[in-house]
Amino acid sequence: MNFEQLNTYILSRKHATFDYPFDETTRVYRIGEKMFALSSEKSPISVNLKCDPLYALELRSLYDGITSGYHMNKKHWNTVVVEDSDVDEETVRELIDHSYDLVYKSLTKKQREALG
Repeated sequence: MNFEQLNTYILSRKHATFDYPFDETTRVYRIGEKMFALSSEKSPISVNLKCDPLYALELRSLYDGITSGYHMNKKHWNTVVVEDSDVDEETVRELIDHSYDLVYKSLTKKQREALG
């Protein structure tokens, strides 16, 4: 999976937006004001994704391309290498959806209503 494929899939999630709060190559993807993914446009392409803590540990034991979140809360975030990795595209998409769902569910009713 290259950066454009990753970016296209992440932005296909309903109400997903991105900005560059850290530098001009690190995209933070949000639903509302909350981050659900973070990726750099530089190779090797990877994405930080929120994850259920027990599932995060399981994934790290199954894939060399999944590690604890780089510069993130190690309990709740994984870094997933998507370029030249043992993590297939289908799994990457499932993990993006998992992250998005976790963050969406954490939004307040008022925040969800504001999204429409």
